[in-house]
Amino acid sequence: MSIWDAIILGILQGLTEFLPISSSAHLRIAGEFLPAATDPGATFTAITQIGTEIAVVIYFWKDITGILSAWFRHTFRPSARQILSPEERQQVRLGWLIVLGTLPIVIVGYTAQSVIRDAFRSLWLVATVLIVFALVLLAADVWGRKTRGLDSLNVPHGLSYGLAQTLALIPGVSRSGATISMGLALGYTRVEATRFAFLLAIPAVFGSGLFELNTAIVNPLEAGPVDPLATLVATMVAAVVGYAVIAWLMRFLTTKSFLPFVVYRLVLGGGLLIALSLGVLEA
Repeated sequence: MSIWDAIILGILQGLTEFLPISSSAHLRIAGEFLPAATDPGATFTAITQIGTEIAVVIYFWKDITGILSAWFRHTFRPSARQILSPEERQQVRLGWLIVLGTLPIVIVGYTAQSVIRDAFRSLWLVATVLIVFALVLLAADVWGRKTRGLDSLNVPHGLSYGLAQTLALIPGVSRSGATISMGLALGYTRVEATRFAFLLAIPAVFGSGLFELNTAIVNPLEAGPVDPLATLVATMVAAVVGYAVIAWLMRFLTTKSFLPFVVYRLVLGGGLLIALSLGVLEA
């Protein structure tokens, strides 16, 4: 992979990671049109996602440090529990719900490595789930009540978010698309559903990226070919672009719906099915 290819894929990763249109699907499709005409691979995709999660950490720094501070004091300093403010108690609850919501993807991601690396990379599957989950997002956005804030987030809802996040292991679903759709279906506002979806993704994406990075170093035959310099460049580019996209999306959702992303997914999925049917692309 050339540096220019890495820059293109990094830009694409940053543009699509937070929009509900599936970054892994876009990297999988883009790989077919680059000079090498190959799938960048699950390892490359997971590592570059570290860059976009760095963008999340920077953008939500105040939220993250507040949650971590309150959670650690509540968990490891019992004497401090009585003096936590109502806001800090809410942050503790969010911390525990993020832990709970992360467990499903850790279990599934670890036990289904071979399927994730191989079967889930088929472009037929990518095209199908792009369309199916476009309709899921549309239904959740149209019929969700959009009245809840994160102060009403509870254990069943946190676990539901977590189960939705496991679907992101399938390229084409979209991590943000699946978790935001779940949040909307549970009645949360667009902004609050998106905010928790991004916070929930942090441990899972960092964990996946670091796991794949370790695999690429320790067992490169299992990880597949990974160009260290190209991957680093793509990751850095993804971080910069990703931050700009988060800032734009959070403003966009205060007044707009997810309809443009639904239409885009339908067009992309339909176009991909046509290209595969005509033999323009190999699955």
